[in-house]
Amino acid sequence: LDFPITGSSQAPQLIPQQYGIGPPINQDQPTEEDLVWTKQLIEMLNTCELFNDEVELQHREKVVKQLESLFEEWIMEICEKLNLPDYVTEKVRVKFLPFGSYHLGVDSKGADIDALCVGTRFVERKDFFTSFFEKLKAQKEVKNIWAIQHAFVPIIKMSYDGIEIDLVFARLLRESVPDILDLQNNSWLKEIDKESILSLNYLSSTLVIKFFKVYSLW
Repeated sequence: LDFPITGSSQAPQLIPQQYGIGPPINQDQPTEEDLVWTKQLIEMLNTCELFNDEVELQHREKVVKQLESLFEEWIMEICEKLNLPDYVTEKVRVKFLPFGSYHLGVDSKGADIDALCVGTRFVERKDFFTSFFEKLKAQKEVKNIWAIQHAFVPIIKMSYDGIEIDLVFARLLRESVPDILDLQNNSWLKEIDKESILSLNYLSSTLVIKFFKVYSLW
């Protein structure tokens, strides 16, 4: 058999990674006109006072940390109530995961903060809407708190230190929640109880995060 002979070998071409079901509409760098329009848009938004200043950003971060501490403290109270041995309690970890505009860093002034509370198998959903609700209600920073337990997506809504907060709950059927949840690997979803699936709006936010990662490379 005769095989064609080429003068030089060609290196295989690398196929760029594609996010989503289709390629980006445009990968061109911004033009000078685009940059001018962007600058004018930012100036207009600043005029409308849509952005949080540094003081408000620190305030919102402080609120998130306080809510995270309350959630972790409540989990320990549940473990104590269940008389779990110390060697089990010491290993229990949970996650308090802000999502939506706050997580993406694009929240405007006065916007609410959404967060997903990921508990362990020791915690029942009803506990979140009863004992944790009561714990939140007892905080002096909390106003106008109410639980919507039987909604399509069950939620606790409240104002915490002047910031509107929406909390949803997911129960991971483990003794402890991993420090890092790989949201690109869906295998851990098998360990979420079925009632929690609708609370996982956080996963939708990761799709937006991917978009911004790709967009920043254009």
